[in-house]
Amino acid sequence: MAKAVLDAIDRKILQHLIRNARMPFLEIARECGISGAAIHQRVRKLDAMGIILGSRLEIDPKKLGFDVCALIGVRVSDPSKYDRTVEIFKSIPEIVECHFITGEYNMMLKVYCLDNEHLMRVLFEKILTIDGVLKTETFLSLVQSFSRPIDVKYLEEE
Repeated sequence: MAKAVLDAIDRKILQHLIRNARMPFLEIARECGISGAAIHQRVRKLDAMGIILGSRLEIDPKKLGFDVCALIGVRVSDPSKYDRTVEIFKSIPEIVECHFITGEYNMMLKVYCLDNEHLMRVLFEKILTIDGVLKTETFLSLVQSFSRPIDVKYLEEE
């Protein structure tokens, strides 16, 4: 996939939207020194290029009672069936991320559960019952030290 080339204004727009996806376009326009219509056009272009994938509300899982965050390494018997396995994982609401990875495991899942018993049910009743899942290894996250979006200010113009 070809790397998108962004100019300084595109990068500045993205920086504002990454910091606050709810920031009004007119406020971004003032910060960038261009018209509101130009911001709308550029955001539509960034969206059409697939750079902007959407916007989402971030919540604190612990405040909703999800006291367990686990990373689960999954080894599957046939990595070529990745797409089918991903579709099954998508149907499990506790799984919030899925990565195809290198190393001992084929996939890495991020899972939020209410407690350890809930995690055990997800593992034994949902994940390990999937045809082709050979083994798992679970890592409990004790503290998420930080999480941040990509910083586009490091992109250079070409």
